[in-house]
Amino acid sequence: MPPSPHAANEPLVPLPEDASEPRLPTKEELKKKEEKELMEEFSGEIVWFNAIGFVILHVLFFIGGVRCLGTITTLYPLTQWKTMFWAFFVGFLSAEGVLMGAHRLYSHKAFKANWKLRALLLFWHTVAGQNCMYIWVRDHRLHHKFSDTNADPHNARRGFWYSHVGWLAMKKHPLIKIKGLTIDMSDIERDPLLMFQKNHYKKLYVLCAIFLPVIVPIYFFDEYWLDALLTVYFTRSIIVLNLTWTVNSAAHLWGTKPYDKNIMPRENKWVGMWAFGEGWHNYHHAFPWDYRAAELAVHHSWTTQLIEFFARIGWAYDLKFASDQMIHRRIQRTGDGTDIHGFHTTKKECHDHIEEAEPHPDESVKANNNHIVSNGSARHRA
Repeated sequence: MPPSPHAANEPLVPLPEDASEPRLPTKEELKKKEEKELMEEFSGEIVWFNAIGFVILHVLFFIGGVRCLGTITTLYPLTQWKTMFWAFFVGFLSAEGVLMGAHRLYSHKAFKANWKLRALLLFWHTVAGQNCMYIWVRDHRLHHKFSDTNADPHNARRGFWYSHVGWLAMKKHPLIKIKGLTIDMSDIERDPLLMFQKNHYKKLYVLCAIFLPVIVPIYFFDEYWLDALLTVYFTRSIIVLNLTWTVNSAAHLWGTKPYDKNIMPRENKWVGMWAFGEGWHNYHHAFPWDYRAAELAVHHSWTTQLIEFFARIGWAYDLKFASDQMIHRRIQRTGDGTDIHGFHTTKKECHDHIEEAEPHPDESVKANNNHIVSNGSARHRA
């Protein structure tokens, strides 16, 4: 029906008094909404395939552990000692592929490595079987950017079991996927070795995490194939997995906060010993780019010592660490007063002369490789 010729001259009908024009939310409103979404309670559905899979893996770990225990106690020797030592050796190297490689090198760029060390760490990481390097790094960078919120893949506010293993057996919060897209992964995408692993991960997993470790005791030690599989694959893999998971769970829930009392991560000496130096977590979240992941660098930290070993032979370089001034400034400004240096720190104590500005991570001290060789540790600063 054509419009009325008088339509243009008709007066506009006034809007009701309570009507208002739609408007876009302000930045403050959007920020408050986002903060609410990040912190609100959320209960995801269980992914039963994953949950049952982890139960089966732990049952097989238990069986393998019992068979090893029989040999250790000499009550019913089943698994050979050589096989158990081999499993420990493979487990240590695969753990370092995660802790030194995926965590300190690729996630935080705490040091640089030549192509030989990068290839070695990538191989060890594949042996660990904790997903491809690309996904591991993306999730960990997301964890630091949105730590202990709904955008954190293993949000510790949801409890021990969720942050330990539940996050892998439940549907993710929608914010994890949304915020995950904001993580810059361009450095990883430019690395041909990492992208090769990503594109061929399933095949590499079978080869590096299962076949190669298991075939060694079968071929060289004449080990029974079932004991080799249970010990070198299932028992070793589950121990390394739980080693990594305790950093996400226990080190976020129990311990002290000498560097920053406003965040959840804590200093946990038991996790520090168990996880090769990754338990000093309050420090790590305060200074994530420090290659030592702790102020007291060699306290139960095999990973730090291994990085320094590779620095001595020239495979690792540009080791970044926080200066003493930066550390003490952070302690005075945000610490909880925990006794970490043999005395109780207070807001009034030393370092009043140091300026309040926190240096940018790029201004952190870089350890000189020759200095490490001569002093034995990057903790000795020139």
